[in-house]
Amino acid sequence: MAMIECSHLTMGYGSQIAVEDLSFSVEEGDYLCIVGPNGSGKSTLLKGLLGLAQPKSGSISYHGVSPREIGYLPQQTPVQRDFPASVWEVVLSGCIGSGGWKPFYTAAQKDRAAEMLRRIGAESLCRRSFRALSGGQRQRVLLARALCAADRLLLLDEPTAALDPRASAELYDMIDHLNRRHKVTVLMVSHDLASVRRANKVLQMATSRAFFGGVREYFESAALRRLEGGENHA
Repeated sequence: MAMIECSHLTMGYGSQIAVEDLSFSVEEGDYLCIVGPNGSGKSTLLKGLLGLAQPKSGSISYHGVSPREIGYLPQQTPVQRDFPASVWEVVLSGCIGSGGWKPFYTAAQKDRAAEMLRRIGAESLCRRSFRALSGGQRQRVLLARALCAADRLLLLDEPTAALDPRASAELYDMIDHLNRRHKVTVLMVSHDLASVRRANKVLQMATSRAFFGGVREYFESAALRRLEGGENHA
């Protein structure tokens, strides 16, 4: 059964349509890469999946998971990069939504934060200042924070943007590890077509669905050739 199923989804703002008649599904254990040019509706789709925007028509159905149980890693911003807290505090803050509001973290939440730091191999960064980390280290820490919020389904919005090639490769390796070893379902928006080969499914957007299917099929598709040729740009 699909964890998330979008059926004839149309979304937008006012009279402007950003996503039109889009249908696709995400199964448990999938690694779905979402690609497409600027203006193709990727950001609007993410807001819909997170429950932050409502469809104009069509539906988003969740099975065994809710929008509150999606771990989210947004694009890096200057505010994130200069966050005045320790790595431990940043990761632990991912537990805030679990178990209702409390004035202090429980032992179980602290154990969870420690486990997620171990899972991404960042235990040694625990007491360091978040703002003193490299770009790649910050993204790993924010990935651990997202896992504290939800470790079954992750939504990643261009997680390697502004990272150098080495840091990008290391982060992609970590995402692969989470998907294959820890069975985390991954939805990742990316402009890096090389990263698509790490996934098992691809959704190429051009407002509506230009392609949805397996990776091997995608690299033989006319949709990819149109994207590379710039024909899908809005």
